[in-house]
Amino acid sequence: MALESTIAGSWYPGEASEIRALADGWERAICNAGAASARHPNVLVLPHAGWAYSGETAWSAVRAVRGAKFRRVVVLAPSHRAWIENRLVAPEADAVSTPLGKIEIDRDWLDRLLLLAPVAKNDGVHRGEHAAQIEYPLLQLALGGEFKIVPLVMGGFGADQMGMCVRALSRLMDTETLLVVSSDFTHYGNDFSYAPFGTEGGEGVREKVAALDAEALALISKRDADGFAAFIRRTGATICGHVPIEMALRAFPAGSSVSLVRYATSGDKDRDFRRFVCYAAAAGRMEWAGETNAVLDADARMFLLRVARASMEVAVRGGGLRPPRRELSDAPKSTLAKMGAFVTLNDRVTGALRGCIGEILPMRPLVEAVAERAVDAALRDPRFSPVQERELSSLRVEVSALTPPKPVASWREIALGRDGMTLEKNGRFAVFLPQVAPEQGWDLPTTLSYLSQKAGLASDAWRDGATFETFQAEVFHE
Repeated sequence: MALESTIAGSWYPGEASEIRALADGWERAICNAGAASARHPNVLVLPHAGWAYSGETAWSAVRAVRGAKFRRVVVLAPSHRAWIENRLVAPEADAVSTPLGKIEIDRDWLDRLLLLAPVAKNDGVHRGEHAAQIEYPLLQLALGGEFKIVPLVMGGFGADQMGMCVRALSRLMDTETLLVVSSDFTHYGNDFSYAPFGTEGGEGVREKVAALDAEALALISKRDADGFAAFIRRTGATICGHVPIEMALRAFPAGSSVSLVRYATSGDKDRDFRRFVCYAAAAGRMEWAGETNAVLDADARMFLLRVARASMEVAVRGGGLRPPRRELSDAPKSTLAKMGAFVTLNDRVTGALRGCIGEILPMRPLVEAVAERAVDAALRDPRFSPVQERELSSLRVEVSALTPPKPVASWREIALGRDGMTLEKNGRFAVFLPQVAPEQGWDLPTTLSYLSQKAGLASDAWRDGATFETFQAEVFHE
């Protein structure tokens, strides 16, 4: 099922031929195009107004990725109509559609994001949001039809939830991914409740607003996320995509920068600056680290998932409570290393937990830990009745391969979205995997309150006298 564009024919042309003709006109109008770079940018900041106002400005940056071989595009866009808090919102649909054709959602990438950051799925949000949709045909014009997309709409964030999203982007972005940040800049006039330079209009107002935007763009160029966030608080600047911009800035690797390509306003044609919106297009090249800490490649992960499912199914069908002894000569070498592991079972449709059992310490080869804990998750989780044979096809297997736990001096050192955690106090103990807080959208105090309750303690017991350890995990599922 594809999510059809709700703004084709209004915000941009409704026919493919008209879209291409308009882009050809922009190309002819851009006089300072210059020679194409040998290395395409992999980050773009683009406006999202109707093309009559901002299309040429957006194309001045998008044209720089023509011919690039990106496998996917991740779009970060602000929400204008839906109230969203502490969540990224992705589509439920399998694709999005414009008059230029369909773009498939990259479900594999999105599934990995779901394990690391708070994400909801809602087609209604995406149908009502122009800030993501307006970028799709521009990307199709530049990249053709050989890419997938992950559009993410967002509202406000607490510090912990923002941190989870930032760490997820930092980990998942790679050389095959283009990041698009959708934002208009200053919205000026009484209609926008923002007119610090008066409402008389005139060139002087434009110059002052442009200087204000230039300050924001300089902070973006320097990758100064704290400075940019402080600028928004200090000035009240009406940059509608300031949250996606801040998130991207915090995810950018050290040494990165973004350069302005073009700046314009909606008042530039009629020179009426009593009410106007500003547009900036920018581009940069990031050297993303990617999942460099992973020790399990795709083959090893698939092998472990097959072992987990086979062990579970044999046990559920009455073949014994212990996993069968299997020939491991074909096991990838990385799966024979001693590691802790958890196996989690979820309902494929609802995502509801159906079982989760594991071991934290690296006591035996990872493949053996996965095989046995898959049986335990299905039949021995005391919170649930044993899995029945009729349920097997409706369950999704998830494996978490753990690094050894290490003590931390304080709970304040725990980073949600990166760290799993253990809590111990008065002989009581509990553990949360790294994906628990992202799945629930909790901040750190909320997470620790639930962890305390899981240990059989009062919800505020974590605040005094508890000790903590953290660990990281490679998490993957069917």
